[in-house]
Amino acid sequence: MPVTMRRVQKISREVVIDPSETTRRSPFQSKPEIKAYLQGALHDAYRRQNRIRFSQKGTEWLTVLKDLLSHLGNKSWMYREGKRDVYDLETTAAFLDFKFDPLSLKTSEEKAAYIRGFFDAEGGIPHNRDASLYIQLVQKDRDKMQKLKEILQSLDIKTGVLHNPSYRVDPNYWRCFVSTASHADFARIVGSWHPIKRMRFEERMMI
Repeated sequence: MPVTMRRVQKISREVVIDPSETTRRSPFQSKPEIKAYLQGALHDAYRRQNRIRFSQKGTEWLTVLKDLLSHLGNKSWMYREGKRDVYDLETTAAFLDFKFDPLSLKTSEEKAAYIRGFFDAEGGIPHNRDASLYIQLVQKDRDKMQKLKEILQSLDIKTGVLHNPSYRVDPNYWRCFVSTASHADFARIVGSWHPIKRMRFEERMMI
């Protein structure tokens, strides 16, 4: 079924969590921001020949990605992997680039969108609402993680030390936490377009 603007607007209202009236807006108002978000989200994807594939348990986030790609004029298709509760979204969108340098982003909105996409792909907050709140970003590319820290700093969001949790378990696994003092700023400026993560933010940050 083709994606109509009415459906697009409905999806956008569901995924945007920024509470500020000065920045509350549909993600479909700025194509550069959508592209920046999808470049960040690319960290949860891989290339197979000329196709890029995102894999997830469930379809919630993949549906958001599909609508974002559609708004940019790019086709994508989603299917289930056999009998497992794992779904794939594939696209041939030419602008997606695994070598994209996030430091090339110019505006604060694009930088925040990139971090949002990365967080939705590779970030995390506790599943249990009774657990102490943390916001983490993880990646096996130390240079990329350093760039993310620089971008967050440019958005006035503080982070902890970039570290390897266990060199013995995985010497190439890197993680940093958003400082507790910046949790509210992260939720307000970056937030999430991942339906499940967005819901956790709403519960924990009382957005």
